[in-house]
Amino acid sequence: MKLSNIAAQLYTLRDYCTTAEDLKKTLHKVREIGYESVQLSGIGPIEPAAVKALADEAGLTICATHVGYDEMKNNIESVVEQHRLWNCRYVGLGGIPGEFRSGEGYAAFAKEASEVAKRLKEYDLQFIYHNHKFEYEKYNGKSGMEILRDESDPEAFGFELDTYWVQAGGADPVEWIHHVKGRMSVIHLKDMAIVNDTQVFAEIGEGSMNFRNIIQACRETGVEWYVVEQDTCQRDPFESLAISLRNLKQLL
Repeated sequence: MKLSNIAAQLYTLRDYCTTAEDLKKTLHKVREIGYESVQLSGIGPIEPAAVKALADEAGLTICATHVGYDEMKNNIESVVEQHRLWNCRYVGLGGIPGEFRSGEGYAAFAKEASEVAKRLKEYDLQFIYHNHKFEYEKYNGKSGMEILRDESDPEAFGFELDTYWVQAGGADPVEWIHHVKGRMSVIHLKDMAIVNDTQVFAEIGEGSMNFRNIIQACRETGVEWYVVEQDTCQRDPFESLAISLRNLKQLL
């Protein structure tokens, strides 16, 4: 992990990215904090060319995105065009559509999404799947994540593990980083704290998760991008991103 490979997930700052003017201010703040890259997710309806211009102006690269599944399936030419414009290789899916959330559904999705991923691969783009907690529910002894891993095409279907949601699902983030070795170039780093017996999102290094071991596992498995995300912040989200980056620097 290098400083230049640590990115901020803009979903953390979604309330500050609704317009082009807001996005401009936000990107400059992100760069001032010390990040050199961002993942696009949760921003307002802003023209792709304008997004690229604003990122360039702020001195930020775009390392990955989140795109709706229907958009990937039905408008892949536009997805390819946007990612080429942004010089961004990783096309992320934020989660499996609800209709596939069953044992048979996960297997069907793994096969269907693999075909979408293969089409993206033809354009040198990489499909990456982002998990939440529910993928760790089991069906006949096998979790949804295991089904996705085992039933998808390993040459095309990639992963973007979210450390918090792996932990919340009752699994071990370090083990799962190794489970998808060779299939994950982008990871979401997010810590977990316990407040009044409730799991809450926390800045990296401020919760209970062992990020030294997590980062080591990422190094061992060839992760390229380390994306900081916090779905909900207990303080100003820009401050949360700054705290996470400061603590991650201790692990460089």
